[in-house]
Amino acid sequence: MLKKAAQVVTGNALGFILSLVRNLLVARLVSPENYGIASSFALAMSLIEMMSYLGFNQLMVVDKDGDEPHFQAAMQGFQILRGCFSSVMLFIVARPYASFLHIEHAAWAFEVLAIVPFINGFQHYDPFRARRHLNFTPMVLSTTIPALIAVIVVWPMALAWGDYRIMLGSIIVQQLATVLITHMTAERPYRATLDRALMRRATAFGWPILLNGILLFGVFNGERLIVGRELGMVQFAYFSMAFTLTLTPTLVLASSGQSLFLPQLTRALDNPREFQRLSDLSVECFLVIGLLLILGSSLVGGPLVHLLAGKTYIAILGFLIPMAVMQAIRVAKTGSAVVALSIGKTGNAIIGNLPRVASLPISYWIALNGGTVLEIIWVALAAEVVGFAAALWVAIKGTTLTLGRLVLPMALSALTCVLATLDALRTPPLPGPIENLHPGLLLVAAAGLAALLSMTELRAYTLARWRAWRR
Repeated sequence: MLKKAAQVVTGNALGFILSLVRNLLVARLVSPENYGIASSFALAMSLIEMMSYLGFNQLMVVDKDGDEPHFQAAMQGFQILRGCFSSVMLFIVARPYASFLHIEHAAWAFEVLAIVPFINGFQHYDPFRARRHLNFTPMVLSTTIPALIAVIVVWPMALAWGDYRIMLGSIIVQQLATVLITHMTAERPYRATLDRALMRRATAFGWPILLNGILLFGVFNGERLIVGRELGMVQFAYFSMAFTLTLTPTLVLASSGQSLFLPQLTRALDNPREFQRLSDLSVECFLVIGLLLILGSSLVGGPLVHLLAGKTYIAILGFLIPMAVMQAIRVAKTGSAVVALSIGKTGNAIIGNLPRVASLPISYWIALNGGTVLEIIWVALAAEVVGFAAALWVAIKGTTLTLGRLVLPMALSALTCVLATLDALRTPPLPGPIENLHPGLLLVAAAGLAALLSMTELRAYTLARWRAWRR
């Protein structure tokens, strides 16, 4: 299992890192204003993607018929319909969206971007089906190769255009490559059919995921839209860069963790003791992801921002740590959501994301009244704390998950968040190399290490795998 975990993490890491490299290249090749417009493409795609996402790929893993050829063909047919719908919707909202962000001159680009969901509709679902059997190679290939191609095409596009069109072209090329690789790595021939009964089953499974997708748009992009509309494209570029730098590591590991734990939890449903062990392990692993982000941002965040983004984006250091803490709490919610999803309860994530979405009017009011990006982040951070508590409570009520041994790891993780935030307020990260670790930073590191050592299930799992590898 350790090899499978390494394969998943490596594949997801490469995919997300290459996407980060693409974003950083574009940021260095164009002005902050153009990078802001380029970043708004991702928002438009997220808006349509999350408002039509029914979790077909997850259903292929957890449904009892997910391995059946007809079931797969029905999901692929449904995906074509979804892609066509998303393309039409994106084309319709292109000009109003550009007008909302005060970038009317770029409206044509959003209309061109509408081709991407249509292309995505023709993905082959074999890479998702293979996850049922813990075969992650097709998924890794369909993630990493297109991302690499998207990076390579940045240079010729930069020579041809030199503005936000670089990102537009790269996104389209990446989606074409993704669809192609899913077909090249498939074991079965591609078939698409429409089965009303299976479509109803998929919709029944996916409507909470769809609702959560709408909420996730608010979670991932609500504050970004507010900043873009009220504070301008330059501030939007700074906010988007900080968001990307803190979000990418959590997405890498969270996506890997879900891919790894979901099939194992599903298989352990008939074994309560094993299910409980895996549930604890899942929650602890997602806590670790958040802790690693906080520790990394606190210890080397300043030098990394300077190295990766350059002097143009040094301004983000003023709010980097609070944003990292916010992202850490957000990803920590995923552990309980994965446990709930494994028994078919898809509503857990909705509860966890509601407080964040509910906080958006407060953030908007702050922006309208001359507030800063940091003040908006404080509101989002507080909402994530409430969301984490709500998601955990719902998971405990709806599954066999119990607090038990999780109390101490969660308490020490919370202490690390508090200490990192307070230390950043006193001493924001510096862009240069770290010469002296001040006491506050050492205290953050000590609390984070204590939290890691307190995770008994994760420690036992890691030691067992290490001993097995040594033999």
